[in-house]
Amino acid sequence: MDIHIAVEGRHDLAGQIYRQLRAGILEGRLAGGTRLPSTRDLATQLGVSRKTTLDVFERLLSEGYLNARAGSGTFVADGLERLPSERSPHVREAESARERPKTRSNAAARAQPLWEQMPATLPLPRPLASSTQDFVGGVTDKAQFPFDVWRRCVNHALRTQARGRGVYRDAAGEQELRLAISRYLAFNRAVASNWEDVFVTQGAQHALDLVARVTLRSGDIAAIEDPGYPPAHACFTAAGARVVPVPVDAEGLVVSKLPDKARLVYVTPSHQFPLGMPMSLERRVELLEWAQKRGAVIIEDDYDCEYRFEGRPMEPLKSLDRAGLVAYVGTFSKTIFPELRVGYVVPPASLLVPVFKARQIADWHGCTLTQTALASFMLNGDFAKHLRRMHKLYAARRAMLLDHLQGALAPWFEPIVPTAGIHMAAHLSAPLTEAAVVDAAQQASIGLYGLAPFHQRVKARPGLMFGYGCISIDEIDTALTRLAAILPRLAR
Repeated sequence: MDIHIAVEGRHDLAGQIYRQLRAGILEGRLAGGTRLPSTRDLATQLGVSRKTTLDVFERLLSEGYLNARAGSGTFVADGLERLPSERSPHVREAESARERPKTRSNAAARAQPLWEQMPATLPLPRPLASSTQDFVGGVTDKAQFPFDVWRRCVNHALRTQARGRGVYRDAAGEQELRLAISRYLAFNRAVASNWEDVFVTQGAQHALDLVARVTLRSGDIAAIEDPGYPPAHACFTAAGARVVPVPVDAEGLVVSKLPDKARLVYVTPSHQFPLGMPMSLERRVELLEWAQKRGAVIIEDDYDCEYRFEGRPMEPLKSLDRAGLVAYVGTFSKTIFPELRVGYVVPPASLLVPVFKARQIADWHGCTLTQTALASFMLNGDFAKHLRRMHKLYAARRAMLLDHLQGALAPWFEPIVPTAGIHMAAHLSAPLTEAAVVDAAQQASIGLYGLAPFHQRVKARPGLMFGYGCISIDEIDTALTRLAAILPRLAR
């Protein structure tokens, strides 16, 4: 009996025949034990050379799809019909029209329900392609980065690696970079740590994941700030924790509202995300006392502490910690650029070995070329120079933003003036709403972003987050002057 095989053109004839025969076997159209035509007959039927059909049969025989019986011919191998295969669209449509059985032997692989419910994109501001003046938060000005200096650091790292052996490296990161980070933290943040206490990660989110995996069990309570950082919420949820939002006030996290059985507390004490106020010293001490009584772990995310514009620096929780409770997390995404994907964590001493094991199991270690280049960039003093220059630029942008919010925009906005960081939050006055202001601004090619995505509670005071890390001072002036002309009409 002839087999229906469609051959198109004269290109890859053996491949076309092979793929169609293999598909017929796997889909059950060619049942086990079916006798196939001889290679000579098949070649005649398809109008190809016998060598082509011989090559196809030899490949299917070697892969176990066919069996050759001396004197009898070539047959489809038995048992392949047991292979699970994707159901046809007609079968899927029929199944969806009726109640599916609770168990099915050929069900497709499924993720845990938690991952099916997880949003594909976390609710963080993303730059709008249509906006010429964009106040997106958490983004730096890459145009100001000294790429010529960075290129020299990368070339140095390449030469260093060329002289070394091809081996797996330390899961905690390259020693030179860990040393540079420990020196930087000791000098700039009063966080005393040995280089061996520092773990290099692929951004702050990776650091959160490592700490969560070694501290949280399924069903444990993790407390986060409300409003707060959505990726932290997603990270702890993915670890199996029950995430409880805790309100913040003018002094930061309200410690008295923490759930009594919380196993982990995530805070941004230097520059609360997204509102911007620092946690008071009294509240920091209260949080440390609370955690010590309960044996809870505190994750301190110091995400943009480098840019302080007024007031004295507040003591990091890590520098006040005497009981080994605080995992201090930082990132270079806000000082260099997010694509670098380098962050760090200084865990409590009791978590050093578990975090090392978790990192080694997950991906062993990050890119050593980038780490070696960044170590040179820091140890040579170039990182400090870059920070000083960016501090002046961001200070000027912050001042321009504040002039507008406290000037022509004062009837519509109540800014929460931060002492540090590269974004500023401002509450909206009635009758304006977040959605209406964001939409009207977008029509004018201005990218604005509401505070609603950062709140877990239903009732939240409307407001906007103005990022000034990636918008020039002239663009701030132009955009907010135009916004001041739009809002009165919008309010009416």
